[in-house]
Amino acid sequence: MTPTDAEHALDQALALVSRTPEPGGGGGGGSGGHRATAWPRARDVAVHAGSGVRARTHQATLADALGEVLAEPLDALTDLPSFDTSAMDGWAVAGPGPWTVRAGDGVLAGSERPEPLADGEAVRIATGARIPADTTAVIRSEHCRESGTQLFADRPVHTGQDIRPRGQECRAGDLLLPAGSLVTPAVLGLAAAAGYDELTTRPRPRVEILVLGDELLTEGRPHDGLIRDALSPMLGPWLTRLGAEVIGTRRLGDDPAGAEALLKAVTTSAADVVVTTGGTASGPVDHVHPVLRRAGAELLVDGVAVRPGHPMLLARVGDRAEEGADERAEERADERADERAEGRNTARYLVGLPGNPLAAVSGLLTLVDPLLRALAGRRRRPRYTATVDGDVPGHPYDTRLVPVLLSGEHAVPLRYNGPAMLRGVAAADALAVVPPHGARSGQELEILDLPWASGGCFT
Repeated sequence: MTPTDAEHALDQALALVSRTPEPGGGGGGGSGGHRATAWPRARDVAVHAGSGVRARTHQATLADALGEVLAEPLDALTDLPSFDTSAMDGWAVAGPGPWTVRAGDGVLAGSERPEPLADGEAVRIATGARIPADTTAVIRSEHCRESGTQLFADRPVHTGQDIRPRGQECRAGDLLLPAGSLVTPAVLGLAAAAGYDELTTRPRPRVEILVLGDELLTEGRPHDGLIRDALSPMLGPWLTRLGAEVIGTRRLGDDPAGAEALLKAVTTSAADVVVTTGGTASGPVDHVHPVLRRAGAELLVDGVAVRPGHPMLLARVGDRAEEGADERAEERADERADERAEGRNTARYLVGLPGNPLAAVSGLLTLVDPLLRALAGRRRRPRYTATVDGDVPGHPYDTRLVPVLLSGEHAVPLRYNGPAMLRGVAAADALAVVPPHGARSGQELEILDLPWASGGCFT
């Protein structure tokens, strides 16, 4: 696909943002000894990258649309309510009382159009039932009494009381919600009330997880230099809470065969985003950088000045299919060819997370979350701060992300915040953003909510 002028501008902006050295930056970066991207700037790059992808849309049933974003405005298909209805169980009355009670079972919700009321007549009515023509008001059951065939009100009756008039909530054609609104459970209810069976939405970004490493066990206790794979159980649910559709999790070895498998996965994945764990540094079995070079990928972020997690990276991978690709990869290549013919940006992204668990969490919140939100068409999370209780040590040059418990407007730092530790974040509500050189007790710090503490994909 020939890039558009807008895509050229995005490419230039991303290149400038991701390659500008940070003054005084001493944080670890990727390969080549260059300086790492500042933490706030890395998040901006992720947002710009996701925003540069032309949106996919689909027709989703109401059940399937939950957590997605409206691709079109939600307009009222009818008046709401579509007829005058009773707001309470009670009596529909016409004219001044007392009223003569009409014989029968009364007017029930869902029943056919009732007979009009004559002046001085009352009929029992249920909440949500259609109001008979010529009704003056509805009197709640607890505000009136029957005596023989007569109904008496115990308090003054006002014209129109407890009647929901047609169109009270909206008129047909009114804008209920603009495009870009997140589909929450309440939105599903509104859409159903307005008569929708399907919604045009932006589907969840598809994510494939590749866990790298020969030292990982899938069961049992760590032993003989081997450790449990803590990332596979964590990343899928975490990404789902961030609004992604996780299409698979695979484990790849550190040997040459694993590197070839990684190359094939990166270049043929059906995902919008490939998330890898480990292998982002420059050790003898760290294959991510060499594989990205072979795939012709563009590094947008290659190391971030943040602790833990400084070796994380973000890359854009073009359209390539390796020889001998499996049937699904060939099918996806055909799909991407169709997308190119429609003039859509079909590049996928790779986020390389460090292999240490808390460092991987740092990468999720730094790069993956803003990238997924932008791909899904969702707004950036609103920024907020809390007052830290206690001094927090800092890094000389880099931002630190520290697990905290939230109590009102205060953040209490937790121990066990090393890059390989999950004990702190498992007990935390959020991560606090600690600037270089640390923070003093009482200082305001930016807070990054964890998805289970902030409502997950409904924020």
